[in-house]
Formats: sequence, structure tokens, C-alpha cells
Amino acid sequence: MSTETTSPGFLGWVDKRFPLTKVWNEHLAQYYAPKNFNFWYFFGSLAMLVLVIQLLTGIWLAMNYKPSATDAFASVEYIMRDVNWGWLIRYIHSTGASAFFIVVYLHMFRALMYGSYRKPRELLWIIGIIIYLAMMATAFFGYLLPWGQMSYWGAQVIVNLFAAVPSIGEDLSVWVRGDYVISDTTLNRFFAFHFVVPFLLAALVFIHIVALHKVGSNNPDGIEIKEKKDANGIPLDGIPFHPYYTVKDIAGIAVFLAFFSVIVFFIPDFFGLFLEGPNFQPANPLQTPAHIAPVWYFTPFYAMLRAVPPMFGSQFPGVVVMFGAIIIMFFLPWLDRSPVKSIRYKGIISKVALGIFAVSFVVLAYLGMQPSTPIATLMAQVFTVLYFLFFLLMPIYSKLDKTLPVPERVTK
Repeated sequence: MSTETTSPGFLGWVDKRFPLTKVWNEHLAQYYAPKNFNFWYFFGSLAMLVLVIQLLTGIWLAMNYKPSATDAFASVEYIMRDVNWGWLIRYIHSTGASAFFIVVYLHMFRALMYGSYRKPRELLWIIGIIIYLAMMATAFFGYLLPWGQMSYWGAQVIVNLFAAVPSIGEDLSVWVRGDYVISDTTLNRFFAFHFVVPFLLAALVFIHIVALHKVGSNNPDGIEIKEKKDANGIPLDGIPFHPYYTVKDIAGIAVFLAFFSVIVFFIPDFFGLFLEGPNFQPANPLQTPAHIAPVWYFTPFYAMLRAVPPMFGSQFPGVVVMFGAIIIMFFLPWLDRSPVKSIRYKGIISKVALGIFAVSFVVLAYLGMQPSTPIATLMAQVFTVLYFLFFLLMPIYSKLDKTLPVPERVTK
């Protein structure tokens, strides 16, 4: 269907110089999405909302933050106590960081359920994983900035992982820090990266949306709605994204913001998960906290790191496993050999495998927050193996699994 429109007045003047109406039609008014979107399809739009919140609050915080080892902690206290509404902006930003990962994890889980990584959406999935890596990098750089005890020592532990790389490890860790220890130089460069990378993240999100609208949205049935169109070229099982899904997303955003506001105003630390207690103390390089753990959205991979015992005095095997847990996601579109996309029509083996994978990820997140004990290490080893088996055995069980017939048209 053509999206070329001649608009009157000022809009027509703009359209002759910039394709505003064309972009509006292609990506909203005349972009046809499947009519059976459900609850799981809220999280993509929520992720974009939180990204905007983080960008706006981050810019505002940067106006009063001082990236100096002597002033960083005090500047955060100044923002909280003396800047008008500074406490609110800081709590929105800290809560938004965790909210961003929550909605993205749920967004990724929906993709796993409904096969949104399958052909023709392989590139869409790969771009999504790159976005996830950019998110983790941004969060890691931002974690040091408050210059609290847990920020300092958490960054120390993570940066020291680079030292485990054979031959070049020590030089690599010095290069990352910019110094032989976590110092003023490290804080300055982390602040610079934390400020710049989110704009790269926003560009990646734009590319992700363009790629999505090129191949079309998936749906809970895993049916390609573009394959069945009417005489006008409109998908029979599609409806315009605007106004139908914009209104629906606004309702989802309202509910999300209600929960978000409760956390910001009443439990901004969220019981120590969003803001750790030791981070309310200034960084002290001479006093190590009793238990060092990264913020909760890194803990599944931190648990995998601790689960792998050192070999020949090196933690490098654990580092390989930790990064391998993310890298393996890139190959998911080619690991799934099932003839159907959606979990609705896959057999019991695939459903159990996905359930075990989800439980493994949550348990690893919990174990990563706990002190290391022999039992916790053993559990982490078991669930790490289960995490990787989900991917490594997928070419076998997805092909052997019995599937249900997929309907020709989308269902509810």
C-alpha cells in the first residue's frame, strides 16, 4: 500500500523537504501489526519509555555530578540534599536502571516463547542482543559513578576479570582502568562512557525498530500475517498500529508508571536490590565490604563466573563461561530446528526446556547475590550447566519434539 501522501498547508511544505507524513504512515498509521498481541507485547514500548526516562534524568544528573574521586560521593549527596528535586531525579534514574533491565528481560523472554528470533527476524534478534550488551556496558560504567563502597569494590572485582586473560591480562586491566588501581582516571573515563553510550543505545533502538517494521511484527501464533493480504494489500490478520496499539500501549504505560512511582516514592532502594546499603558509604580502598556482589541484573553471569573453579591458578575459564553465556544468544536463530515458531504449538520437551532455562536464570541471579558457600557453588554449577544445555541441545530436542498443527490465520 502506498504511503505517499500530499498534505496541505505547513505539513505539505515540510513533506516536500522531509518525509514526515511518509515516516508517520510507514511506522505508525499504516504499519499493520497482528491483531492478537497480548500482555507480553507491552514490554517493547515500555523499554523505549524507560530509555527516554534514563536519558532525560541522566542529562539532568550530569549537570551537577563531579567525576572526581574526591568530589563524586559528595556531589551525589549534594544532588540529593540541595538541588531542587534532585532526590527525585536521582531516584527515578536509579529505579529506571533496574526497570530497564526488568522490561528488557521480559521482552527477551517473550521472543523466546514465540520464536521472534526465527526467520525472517534473525537480524532483528542479533540487533536486540547488541542492544542488551550496550545496556550492560552502560550500567557497568554507571555503577562506579556514585563512588560508594559497593560501587568501588564491585567495579574493582569486574575490572580485575580482565587480568585473567592469558598473556595480556594485566596490561588489559590497566588499559581499562587507565591506572594501576581504580582511581580518579577510571572514574573520569567511566563517566564519559556512561554519558556517551546511551546515545549509541538510542541509535541501536532506532535501527531495531526499522528492522522490525521491515520484516513485520511476530505474534503469539508465530504466523506471518504478510502472507495473507486482501485486494488492497492489507494483511487480513493485521490492524493499524495507530490508533489501536498506541492506545493499548498508553494503558500499559499508565499501569507501569503507577508501580514505578510507588517504588520511587516509597521503596527507592527496593530492599537493597536497586540501591545497596554499602553504597551509602563513601568508597574506602582500605576497607573491603564483607560481601561484594554486582547489582542484581549482572548476578546471573556473576554466579556463573564463581561456579567455574580456577584452573592453573587462573579465573580465565570462569570469564569465558560468563561471556559465553551472552555470546551464545547470538546463535539462537540457527540452533532452533523446530518446524514451528511459537511455544503454543511446540511439544512438551521444548516447553519444559524453556521453563528450566527461565528457572535457571532466576536462581543464578539469586545465587549471584549471596555469599559463596560450597552448597551455593554446587547449585550455581548445576544451573549453569542447565543454562547452556538449553542452547547446546536445542538442535536435537527442537527437531525431535512433537508439534501441533499451526492454524492458517491468527487466533486469540
